[in-house]
Amino acid sequence: MSGHNKWSTIKHKKAATDAKKGKIYTRIVKEIILSAKSGGGDPETNPRLRTAVLSARAANMPRDNIERAIKRGTGEIEGVSYEEITYEGYGHNGVGIVVEVMTDNKNRTVAEVRHAFSKYGGNLAESGAVSWNFEYKGYFTVPANGLDEEEFMMQALEAGADDVENADEYYEVYTSPTDFHSVLSNMEAQGFPVENAELTRVPKNTVNADDVAEKLLRLIDVLEDLDDVQKVYANFELSDEVMAELARD
Repeated sequence: MSGHNKWSTIKHKKAATDAKKGKIYTRIVKEIILSAKSGGGDPETNPRLRTAVLSARAANMPRDNIERAIKRGTGEIEGVSYEEITYEGYGHNGVGIVVEVMTDNKNRTVAEVRHAFSKYGGNLAESGAVSWNFEYKGYFTVPANGLDEEEFMMQALEAGADDVENADEYYEVYTSPTDFHSVLSNMEAQGFPVENAELTRVPKNTVNADDVAEKLLRLIDVLEDLDDVQKVYANFELSDEVMAELARD
């Protein structure tokens, strides 16, 4: 899963920037609203809502904001009605891109997504053209500081994880979607400081994008900056040299 490894590193840096912009709260609130709407307002019986609440707490969202979003989802408080839509397209070097949105105006959103793709070197594709190359996985990270790699990996696998990767400063833990919350609970019960918990799309195959890295990342940045976009996934791979160069910029 090395392609996702490097992509996740970029995502985490982008998330930090989004937090400063205040964007992350808006995205989490939308996810809480839809989660509560589709599965009820109790995080203990609604795994998707629990994941959203975990993200909210990790972003230091005030409890009142979380509770208000849940009530909007369950209908206790009136609010905007959102729908989930997934768009698919291609970027530079044929990199597959999946864009997940939550919107109250489908026509506006598809126009913005199409414009972003066409203006920055990509193109929108038919439904299913790209998503087949991604699989859903539970995903979270644990800071690597002070942890023995072999021992941690053994504990994570015993807790039910499918795979563990060393990403230098932290360990990336992958699970099946159905086992996500049980593995998460098992790891927390063992005292591990779990971070970045989410259900994600992991590419089955990746495309090298070293020669188009800046253009491709610009396209992805533009897509992620759209108000209605929740998450963007892409199946690209970058070399360590290019990653280091990007980190210096």
